[in-house]
Amino acid sequence: MSSNLFHIDQKNTVQFVTFRTHESVTYYLKKHNKQIIESTAKQQHQLDQFLDTSRAGAILNNETIPLLISLFKSKDKLDYNLFAVSIMPNHVHLLFQQIQPLSLIMQNIKGGSAFVINKYKTESGKLWEKSYYDKAIRTEKQFQITYQYIKNNAYKAELKDAKKRFYGVYESE
Repeated sequence: MSSNLFHIDQKNTVQFVTFRTHESVTYYLKKHNKQIIESTAKQQHQLDQFLDTSRAGAILNNETIPLLISLFKSKDKLDYNLFAVSIMPNHVHLLFQQIQPLSLIMQNIKGGSAFVINKYKTESGKLWEKSYYDKAIRTEKQFQITYQYIKNNAYKAELKDAKKRFYGVYESE
């Protein structure tokens, strides 16, 4: 939740990245009387659990889902090798292998998606929280667990449109 998180940034690193809508994090911090602090994995997990059921900042619905998935797929083989995406109502999970520097990938993803969503909704303003959470994947087992987490995230949250919220390279379309 801090904008000063340490990021592992190395070409070919497989990354599990989560980023959230600005309003969802602001709501979480106010509701739990928290300040922007250095984030631990436990705090990220607590925030993810809260956001999976929270409606705060829940703007990633309906037609924004295929718009986002299309945008993320369009960066495949250019910025990263995309493995999986889950579009939750107020946050996004991505699993990819870096081709470009992580900061450039996130700038392209967040900037491009904010532009597309704001244009679609005919709105303007801040869409995404400044920070993001990334975790370098180091083993095949960790990769498989992360992929399944992303794949099942919307189902676990009991979202009626869970199937359309996920894209994975190992799934038949």
